[in-house]
Amino acid sequence: MTVEEIYARLNTVFEDVFDEDIIVTPELSAADVPDWDSLKHVRLILSVEKAFHIRFAASEVGNMKNVEDLVHLIEQKSDSSQH
Repeated sequence: MTVEEIYARLNTVFEDVFDEDIIVTPELSAADVPDWDSLKHVRLILSVEKAFHIRFAASEVGNMKNVEDLVHLIEQKSDSSQH
């Protein structure tokens, strides 16, 4: 899966979770989205896991600072699940 494909799928996930059009960029973080609270964060992570058929460890989620970190993690998890 390419980075572009990951961002395209993330756009859909973000729209579903936040019920609004959000342009997903590498720099996007919770501080940039008014409705991004702890409950939405959990829902977002669960939705991402489902969309990409991967699982995150709690420590991985805690270390994410922005969407770019999330994309890198998705790339790593997707690569390892294909081996």
